[in-house]
Amino acid sequence: MKLLITTLLAVASAVSLNAGDYYSGGKAPIQAKAPIHAKAPIVEDCIDYGANISAGYKTDYILHGLRVNGDSVWTDVNYQFDSFLPITFGVSHVSGIRNTFPYGGIGPIDETDLYLRAAVGEFAGFAVALSYTHRFLNFSNAQAMNGSYGDVGVDVRKSLGFVDFVAGSTLGINSRNSFFNAGGGDGWVHRAGLEKEISLCEQATLIMSGGVGYHDGYFFNVAGTDDWSHYYLNASIPFELNCRTTITPYIGYQGVQQWGVFFPQGDLLHGGVSLNVSF
Repeated sequence: MKLLITTLLAVASAVSLNAGDYYSGGKAPIQAKAPIHAKAPIVEDCIDYGANISAGYKTDYILHGLRVNGDSVWTDVNYQFDSFLPITFGVSHVSGIRNTFPYGGIGPIDETDLYLRAAVGEFAGFAVALSYTHRFLNFSNAQAMNGSYGDVGVDVRKSLGFVDFVAGSTLGINSRNSFFNAGGGDGWVHRAGLEKEISLCEQATLIMSGGVGYHDGYFFNVAGTDDWSHYYLNASIPFELNCRTTITPYIGYQGVQQWGVFFPQGDLLHGGVSLNVSF
């Protein structure tokens, strides 16, 4: 009898201890279970290989302050490679749809550019870049005027805190066949202005710029063409659709061109949009 009682007490004690492992206050604790197939975080692959493809539309194609075409479409492909300097090589094409060139009957004009740009570094607080662009011109209604010429440029930028100061000079090296060699000489165009970037949200930035231009025989080596030629005001909003794609609408104002020789141009409100994809 004692053996039976002792056995029953041992069993009851064991049941009581085991119940204590699984129950508290008469309820089993709820234990979270890890999902069988946990999803890995999605990481978007946006490695930058240095290549860019762009295309766009502009109501007016303006070259160094001169309105060359009305409605125009354009494309650009470039690649940046890092050696001892960041160097960008590219090709762009502008196709004129509507002729607005003041020298009547020769347009619209198509232009293909090959260009090379190098960021050479910072000097006295100015970021300096050098460039060479070779322009191939195709006049729709004046094939005999087709030709090409080169631009050698230097551009500088310096942060002033609230805004950036930007300036540059371009030397036109005219070919014998280029329309822009009246008088047979080369010429300069100079520009200076201010630029400001304002973040609107995580995907969009407002970029505002304004400045003036001075021509020293660039388009025409003729007395009277050396003057303050134009001023400009521009605003654009690059909007990132994703880590590779940006769409940029813009609007600009071109001030009066002061040349009194050949084709002085009036004020101009213009705009456009571009799409850029990077790789």
